[in-house]
Amino acid sequence: PDTGFSPAYVLLRHKTMDSIATLTQRLAGDEAYIRQGSSFLDAPAGSAAFKRMESSCLLAFKGMPQLEIPVKSAGRVFQLRTYESPSVKTGQKKIEMFNDAGEIKIFREVGLNPVFFGETLAGSKMPNLTYMLAFKSMEEQKASWQRFGQHPLWKQLRAMPEYADKAILCGITNLSLVAAEYSQI
Repeated sequence: PDTGFSPAYVLLRHKTMDSIATLTQRLAGDEAYIRQGSSFLDAPAGSAAFKRMESSCLLAFKGMPQLEIPVKSAGRVFQLRTYESPSVKTGQKKIEMFNDAGEIKIFREVGLNPVFFGETLAGSKMPNLTYMLAFKSMEEQKASWQRFGQHPLWKQLRAMPEYADKAILCGITNLSLVAAEYSQI
């Protein structure tokens, strides 16, 4: 049913677990945040500002330890992908494929512009990993994925039994997102 709410995705980078654990208390003590967000924060139950929130805590991959802003243009689009694995062991195998076997490198070579890669430490659909890509347009996204599919190293990786999707994945969520006008990425 139509709830009148559109999903919004917010990406917050934290350098420590303490930063995550103390976020709500720090925001509650931030006068500018309280003042500027009052219509959202003080919305009554009958006209709530949102239906529900869902949060995940991700650990950055060693192959991409920092958030990157590869595309900063009007009309940019994002692709948010989550790969579910049947076990922790197979999830680690997919992470190895990105980090050590060269999949992140292939992404960069073909124009699949990574924003982040992360292993979900807490959240839904675990075990899983999530990553985000950025593109100037949907056309660029389509062309980059076509180049990826033809890349010789990708064809080699895909043919290896230990990296076969049917062995290490049991679900993929693929979302196309557009940047809000206030987006910092």
